[in-house]
Amino acid sequence: MKRRMINSLLGVVLVVVAVFCVPLALIEKQSIVNAANDRVDAVAVRVLGLVESRLAAGEPVSGEKFAAVVTGDDYYVTVDIPGQPQIALGHPVRGDALTATETGASGETVTAVQSRTALDHEIGNMLLLLGVVALLAVQAAVALAVWQAKRLARPLTDLAETAERLGSGDPRPQGRRYGVPELDRIAEVLDTSAERIARMLTAERRLAADASHQLRTPLTALSMRLEEITALAEDPGTVREEAAIGLQQVERLTDVVQRLLTNQRDPNSPTAVTFGLDEVVKQQVEEWGPTLRDGGRRLVIEGLRDARVIGTPGTVSQVLATLIENSLMHGAGTITLRVRRSGSSVVAEVQDEGPGVPRELGNRVFERAVSGRNSTGIGLAVARDLAEADGGRLELLSLRPPVFALFLARGDD
Repeated sequence: MKRRMINSLLGVVLVVVAVFCVPLALIEKQSIVNAANDRVDAVAVRVLGLVESRLAAGEPVSGEKFAAVVTGDDYYVTVDIPGQPQIALGHPVRGDALTATETGASGETVTAVQSRTALDHEIGNMLLLLGVVALLAVQAAVALAVWQAKRLARPLTDLAETAERLGSGDPRPQGRRYGVPELDRIAEVLDTSAERIARMLTAERRLAADASHQLRTPLTALSMRLEEITALAEDPGTVREEAAIGLQQVERLTDVVQRLLTNQRDPNSPTAVTFGLDEVVKQQVEEWGPTLRDGGRRLVIEGLRDARVIGTPGTVSQVLATLIENSLMHGAGTITLRVRRSGSSVVAEVQDEGPGVPRELGNRVFERAVSGRNSTGIGLAVARDLAEADGGRLELLSLRPPVFALFLARGDD
């Protein structure tokens, strides 16, 4: 591309130089020749004037009288007067010459001859000057072509590198603009595509992290239920009960997967219904009972009964499970799940007797990758996202003791 641009611009300049310089050289040459002829004619006219004035005054005509008129060594002037010898001034000219002849009223004739040496030298200087100007113009055109080619080729190279980076999985936008509308438009489109690809990659990675974290708790609970079923295989009634709970956990696991995929595809998908919160609380007690007993912990239910809320049961269950798991991992003592009314909301609070949330963290515990206990820092962030997507909100009401509250819209209004 650079070579083509240089050749194109250089070709245009050469054509312009040829179109202007050649006619200019011809015109200038003719002008120099005409000026030289006029000078020779002027010499002949002046000498003839002197001759006529001498003859009219009856004075003798000699070469010394005209020496001042004929200047330079390249002139040769002859004066022919009838009845007198020829008078010659200067040296005879050899080779090509310019000649001018003037005749007076008494028959006298003056002939002026000038050598073309000076004329040819002047024409040569003129052609040399035009050649230098043309050469400078060509050099300037080459420099301009090289600069312009680099200026236009560099953006294309940058855009090609940006497209290559996008293809290799590096979606960072360049943000460069080049002052050329067409190239700036391409750069803008590539930057927009890069931002879109970056958002898509971030969403995919976020989905993978959320899924791996959120599926861990149901799978752990399910495996514990299966272990209990294996241990209690001799009691058919207990086996059936544990199997039913295990099936509920499988359904919850399926709901979690479906919810993650739904949030990924359409975060505003309306799935809220009115349901009883006691069923979700009961499910949490059954699900976490074995784990809490094994760890010497307790889950206490307090507050409002038969509360009806608006939301998605699977989502509310997932958020409460995250809060209980968080208390189990980072807290201590008895875990209290308290349900109460607050204005137009029903609040489900989870509290434990542990050291609480460090003051320097505060509400930053809901940010991704932020954790005060060397965990992944994803659970609370995903729980808040799920709550907000379901029309509720998740807040940290107290640092010490730690109290997390899930606000849900009341369904009995």
